[in-house]
Amino acid sequence: MTALTPVKIIPLLLPAAFLLTLGVLWLPGHLELADNGYTDTFKAAFLGILLEALPFVLLGALLSSLLRVFVPDGVIQRWIPRRPVPAVLFSCLLGLLFPVCECGMIPLVRRLMHKGMPLYVAVVFILSGPIVNPVVYGATLMAFRSHPELAYARMGLALAVAAFIGLVLYANVRKSPLRLTIRSGGEEAHRTEPLGGKLAAVFVHTSDEFFEMGKYLIIGCLLTAGLQTFLHQGSLAAIGGQPVGSYLFMMGLSFALSLCSTSDAFVASTFLHSFPAGSLLAFMVLGPMLDFKNALMLLSLFKTRFALYLFFLIFAAVFTGSVAVSLWL
Repeated sequence: MTALTPVKIIPLLLPAAFLLTLGVLWLPGHLELADNGYTDTFKAAFLGILLEALPFVLLGALLSSLLRVFVPDGVIQRWIPRRPVPAVLFSCLLGLLFPVCECGMIPLVRRLMHKGMPLYVAVVFILSGPIVNPVVYGATLMAFRSHPELAYARMGLALAVAAFIGLVLYANVRKSPLRLTIRSGGEEAHRTEPLGGKLAAVFVHTSDEFFEMGKYLIIGCLLTAGLQTFLHQGSLAAIGGQPVGSYLFMMGLSFALSLCSTSDAFVASTFLHSFPAGSLLAFMVLGPMLDFKNALMLLSLFKTRFALYLFFLIFAAVFTGSVAVSLWL
């Protein structure tokens, strides 16, 4: 059984504390919200988002586990071009071949970096991999069936933001920002473990990743269903009507909810009629690149100064890019 670390516990405690505070301080003064009409709406919204997203979360966990067990880390490193521009473009497209969600991306990339993957290539893979893959594309297309252009825009903006940040890091960062080095026996494990053991490991890793991602999905669905049910639609419309406020609200929400990239599009689609398309795009691109749990993992991987620099680059590039793309939607 996997040990509970602060990276895993804190993202669960914050939403739980928010719900507890809401129940103790706010709900007693609004008991009318506990009637059957509100509870039925809440249950329908919660189950609708959850049931649409779960198949994609399960598929993503299965593919991630297959890659973890059957594909040695050295395979990726041997494919990386030596020149920066081809290397950035290659790492942007790695997600098509290795559809690992953001929950498993940083541990994988940490192993690759300690085996020689360049920093700028690793960061591009961290940023683009959870978005630019077939599972996430299919989930986004399913969530926005009536607006497929949002699925195309999400993929394009994620590629552009990741490539831009990778080139900035290549030009400006010379020293390694990694914290302590690690030793990995992953390559040997890939060679010596029998097929039966590998298949068993696939099921074990799939179940672990599914429940790891599932708890964040459930918390996100609960909070989103609560916003949709109990927050007055006029308030949402007022926030969505503010050019800057709508973007900041949706980007802050994506950071706080910490949803998996295979399910966040279903949450974003519930705001389709209240917020402009550009702010929904910012929600779907920023979340997989930088949310609360990812920020903690990045701080554990990189030195604090570099991590904060990377956070700024991600936020600024996503905000600017989503505003620019919204002009074409």
